[in-house]
Amino acid sequence: MSPAEPRPALARRLRALREDAGLTQAQLAQALGRAKPLSTGLISSWENTQRPVTPPLPRLNAYATLFASPLNMDGDTVLPVEQLTDEEQVRRKNLLAELLWLRDGRETVESATARTDFWQFGTDENITIVCAQLPERYRQHLTYADPENADYVLLYTYADPDALIELFGHIRSRNPDSGVKFLTAGELKADDYTAHLVLLGGVDWNTVTKDVIERVDLPVEQVSRNAEPENNGFRVEHNGQARLFAPRLDKGGHLLEDVAHFYRGVSPFNPRRTVTVCNGMYGRGTLGAVRALTDARFRDENWAYLQDRFGDAETFSVISRVPVVGGQGLTPDWTVEENRLHEWPEAGA
Repeated sequence: MSPAEPRPALARRLRALREDAGLTQAQLAQALGRAKPLSTGLISSWENTQRPVTPPLPRLNAYATLFASPLNMDGDTVLPVEQLTDEEQVRRKNLLAELLWLRDGRETVESATARTDFWQFGTDENITIVCAQLPERYRQHLTYADPENADYVLLYTYADPDALIELFGHIRSRNPDSGVKFLTAGELKADDYTAHLVLLGGVDWNTVTKDVIERVDLPVEQVSRNAEPENNGFRVEHNGQARLFAPRLDKGGHLLEDVAHFYRGVSPFNPRRTVTVCNGMYGRGTLGAVRALTDARFRDENWAYLQDRFGDAETFSVISRVPVVGGQGLTPDWTVEENRLHEWPEAGA
């Protein structure tokens, strides 16, 4: 039986976990779905021993977290993994290993368990995060960005430092046996291109993002703010028609809503590695694209959505809204339909 085939034993175990805890399917759907409850029909399909549907890995992670004993809940929602005690962490790990064994078979547990987060890559596979350098016109007025100044800080010369700090720490924690480094686009050497590439920021400043987007088959084009300051955004081609998804600013030029583009595909420089683009029309959109899969409140649900929506596709793209409130960009929840502006490949394609 292949790992992709549904497993009746897994369906029986999931049902037993729910019933032993005294939860109804509706209560479990609420707990696993958080702000957007899952349907009871979906829970039922996972428990159906005759025609079971196999839950994606993030859902099995949520089961293991919820039933780590006692019920790991705050009201109707599952508490974050970080709030489990050391003993509960061990029980969670053992339960997850059991669920993966029931899903995949003993021979694949090790490989399946290894990847419990979107940002995990293979062991000993290097990852290069690429940022743009902040243009000179912006650096010249920053004391800390002047190498001649005693208080010089290299990070002040990077564009999107908030997105970089958020993502670098997360990737390092998820890939302890891999080399993870960050560079500006102009600092890349030949070997850096053949690692897993993670590109922060868009075509205006990040030349590697521009190069990659030109090399891959993607019906999304970033319209440069420099080239079209009044008509910028992400332009999508569909059936010969173009649609522009643009950020929203008020009359005073304050950002009300940014637009984020998230892309994952096979690297055009090494077919055994990936390239991921986290890009916004402004910095808060880039940070939003990053936090969609690092923010502890949303990352598991967003990853589960990607798996439900795109399955095993090697290449996919999501354009989403990033509301800006009080000057801060909010993490996009991809499970909410109105937050997703465009997805590729299209459903059913």
